[in-house]
Amino acid sequence: MSQSMTTNELARRVINREETLILDVRNTDEFDDWKIEGDSVDVINEPYFNLLDGVETLSEKINKDQEIIVVCAKGGSSKMVAEMMEEEGFTNVHDLEGGMKAWSEHLEPVKIADLNDGGSLYQFVRLGKGCLSYMAISENEAAVIDANRMTDIYERFAEKKGVTIKHTIDTHLHADHISGGRQLAERTDGTYHLPPKDADDVTFNYTPLEEGNDITVGSTTIRVQPLYSPGHTIGSTSIIIDDQYLLTGDILFVKSIGRPDLAGKADDWVGDLRETLYSRYKALSDDLVVLPAHYSFVEELGEDGSVKAQLGDLYQRNEGLQVDDENEFRTMVTKNLPPQPNEYENIRKTNMGKIAPEEEKQREMEIGPNRCAVHG
Repeated sequence: MSQSMTTNELARRVINREETLILDVRNTDEFDDWKIEGDSVDVINEPYFNLLDGVETLSEKINKDQEIIVVCAKGGSSKMVAEMMEEEGFTNVHDLEGGMKAWSEHLEPVKIADLNDGGSLYQFVRLGKGCLSYMAISENEAAVIDANRMTDIYERFAEKKGVTIKHTIDTHLHADHISGGRQLAERTDGTYHLPPKDADDVTFNYTPLEEGNDITVGSTTIRVQPLYSPGHTIGSTSIIIDDQYLLTGDILFVKSIGRPDLAGKADDWVGDLRETLYSRYKALSDDLVVLPAHYSFVEELGEDGSVKAQLGDLYQRNEGLQVDDENEFRTMVTKNLPPQPNEYENIRKTNMGKIAPEEEKQREMEIGPNRCAVHG
């Protein structure tokens, strides 16, 4: 019997940059759209149906004594292929438990910093989706920012740290993944915060996330000032924690900038995006550490697995911040838009509370890479 590998084990390998060989047996179109990536990860795609009559051809591509991890969509086909490979004489084969579906849902917590008052800030890296969420802890309280729908992970982490989640915050109405913010607030009897300009069509009660309305966690003040920062959405609001950490949502990333079109209003919102990036953020301290809500490239992961950069450095090297001409910027943003995220309209409706898909349907809606960025 082949050995199974958990997503947690694979995540540690990716973050630690350990040499890893993956055999992905999904169809080529699925593989081309979305795959496991990492600095030291090599991936071979050989569709499952090509292996039904035998795996002999794999020995031409893979040393039989080499460690290999077999991956499929949900974990069934990969286990069968792994067992066939063992019968063929491959000696070090693993299958990934739960396949790409499980990989999509794995969150890896990484400590960003100790805060001034003795609190701490953590980033949760969703390696299979490129989503980043955060937990700020102070004394016996916590706030979670841009939570994914796998709320049990945040609850278990808070329990481990001995804190109660008092606030959940969405920097904007998400369109590429289903937010867990409202559900997490309900489960922990906390307060859910959402920018009101993104909440015109929501079907639930929320606390407005607005400039001047500071949110206190324990003895830490999470300042929501002065950063109404539209562009990705009309309500996008950035957050400053501890006067040191700038949570930019989907407005500014380490190697790219946010796309303004996921509500169908690219031409209307591109001006807001430029104003935020070239004026509002420009007025802030260069020393602020930017913590975005997504990343697009494996190389954005730091040595500890976190995604972050100083604001001043980004003004030197992020191509999206280098376009002085306003018309050129508008062209860059509207001409370089990637494909829309899978089912983004239904994801928006779910996050508005207009529809409530079953959990399995929510998983299907989120399959695929994040596509929140514009790359120059």
